[in-house]
Amino acid sequence: MSHDESTPDTSPETTPGDRRDAVRAKAKQVQQRQSRTRLIQRVSLATVIVAVVAAVAVVITWTVSSNASRPMAQPANVTEDGFEVTDVTGVGSVGAEPTTTEMDDSAAGEEEADDESDSSGNAAMSAQAEPVETPEPGVVDIRIYVDYLSSGAQDFQVANVQQLQKWVSEDAATLSYYPVAMLTAKSNGTKYSIRAASAAACMAHYSPDDFFKFNDTLLRQQPELDTDGYTDIELADLAQASGADDPQTVRDCIVEEKFAAWAKTATDRALDGIPDTDDISLTGTPMVLVNGTPYVGALDNAKEFAQFVLTVSSDAYYEATPAPTPSPTS
Repeated sequence: MSHDESTPDTSPETTPGDRRDAVRAKAKQVQQRQSRTRLIQRVSLATVIVAVVAAVAVVITWTVSSNASRPMAQPANVTEDGFEVTDVTGVGSVGAEPTTTEMDDSAAGEEEADDESDSSGNAAMSAQAEPVETPEPGVVDIRIYVDYLSSGAQDFQVANVQQLQKWVSEDAATLSYYPVAMLTAKSNGTKYSIRAASAAACMAHYSPDDFFKFNDTLLRQQPELDTDGYTDIELADLAQASGADDPQTVRDCIVEEKFAAWAKTATDRALDGIPDTDDISLTGTPMVLVNGTPYVGALDNAKEFAQFVLTVSSDAYYEATPAPTPSPTS
């Protein structure tokens, strides 16, 4: 007996709805994996950023604390941010010869004859060789605040250096220079005023006897305003040419700008107020003080400045001298 019946298919039938559910489930799994991956990436990136910020903070903290714990370099041979001149040799001649106004008649006649033969050259020489009278009585205190980029400071130095030498050599005056940085922004970003002041401090620190000559060189060979000025290497070369003792040490000090921070703070102090004056503050350079009194005359007129010094010196003498006590009468 034959049976024509087949075995029934017991596997579940896949419907279109089932397939859509399967696709959705798989897509959801993929989306979840991508979400986890993105989350891990964000967490990793945030961790790296936090680590970098922490490292930078540690470096900054270490740098600040190191700078705070390290004292600012202070030059030696300095008094209230000024350097007193101890040696005036090496710059021109000390003491000018008297001109025709102080010569005898015969010498005056010879000088006049020379002037007629070469009026332009000798006239210029005579203008620079004005007679300088020694301040009397007492010792005059002369303080000069200089920015080595100031044309006025150059004018004053060139006009007055000879009589300043004479007064110091005769112990008639004490002379101090105060390097400041008022024109730092006028050198194309090289901060020449600060670097030059630092270089001057290096010379005063390591070779005080040569400071006056180096100071004179910086002013006479002054770079133009709104230029880069000398490099640190060139400043070191000028110091060496000025006869610095231990030139390598002075050179290293200048190249490393050892006293640049001091020069800036010294300028700030002068802007706040100048010691031993009647509430005077630095307002520009040069500022020339004679016994604490500012000179406001022509910077390039040596005769006018000499007269000012003599006047201040005389006034100080008469103020310090007590008036005689009248004798009692019967």
